[in-house]
Amino acid sequence: MDICKTHENASKCSVSTMECFMVLSTQAQKISIATLCGLFGTLCIFENSLVLYLIFSSPGTRRKPSYLFISSLALADILASIIFVCSFVNFHVFNETNFSKEMFLLQLGGVNTSFSASLSSLLLTALDRYISISRPSEYKLLMTRKRAWMALGVLWVTCATTASLPLLGWNCCTLNSTCSELFPFVDDNYLSSWICLIMVLLGCIVYAYAHVLRRAHQHVTYMEKHHVQVGKQNTRMRMDVMLAKTLVMVLTVLVLCWSPVLALMIYSLFAKLSDHLRKVFAFCSTLCLLNSMVNPIIYALRSKELSSSLRRVFSQFRRQLKVSEESPEAESTHKSSVIET
Repeated sequence: MDICKTHENASKCSVSTMECFMVLSTQAQKISIATLCGLFGTLCIFENSLVLYLIFSSPGTRRKPSYLFISSLALADILASIIFVCSFVNFHVFNETNFSKEMFLLQLGGVNTSFSASLSSLLLTALDRYISISRPSEYKLLMTRKRAWMALGVLWVTCATTASLPLLGWNCCTLNSTCSELFPFVDDNYLSSWICLIMVLLGCIVYAYAHVLRRAHQHVTYMEKHHVQVGKQNTRMRMDVMLAKTLVMVLTVLVLCWSPVLALMIYSLFAKLSDHLRKVFAFCSTLCLLNSMVNPIIYALRSKELSSSLRRVFSQFRRQLKVSEESPEAESTHKSSVIET
């Protein structure tokens, strides 16, 4: 289609040209994308919902700012999975174009808000661990539940506002500017600004975790050198280090899953993408769902409090299942004894 080859804004801003961004050409590709999205999305929603239940069902975890930030991460991943899977499959698999430019930008803003909030929640968690390690004696005074809730409020409002900018007017149709190669109606300058924001967030997270791990290494070295007895303070220090290492694993998965997508986004700002690279970008986008799916698994394996709560929930479920299986037998025995009497 000629309209797909041109870079003129008049054609790029037509709703009918969204077909140019539907790059999956074969049925096998559509089935593969639908399968990946369905599998990752379903597991992501189930696992993150379980994390939220484990956190808020235990008074010991829901009162801690660290787990408030983790619950924000889980909530963001749930919303990202729902909005991303529905809009992505609807667009690329079912090739739906029966919606306006505003509706498309609204869906894109929802995905952008959720993933940005997910990454920002990791940043707050990194800062929480940074304060806990660098200033342990003042941690409870500095990181209160009230301040944690305020930080989360600022986080979500900022992410929603940033993601709404294309819908509010920062798009290539309104500004008559260069449109993105990857997203309909999205301005290249907005895309480059969003990429810069993500890179800054990643840089801050890496710096915070590098400091946490350096302090943890110094602490372990000091204990081994002076043969310090493990006390209450050292136990708390080990728990902080354990949680920090857990979140480093989360960050590693995050970088591995998002690197291909960000690399292609950056490349699209400087060169025209071929149809093959557009298809690669579509498949790489599902890695974002994989990241959201892996995060709760890491929590369950690494967090002692969450893993204990998970074992308790499974034990209660098994007991209830055992009681429900035994109750019919008991009722049958009771009835037979009554008949004999």
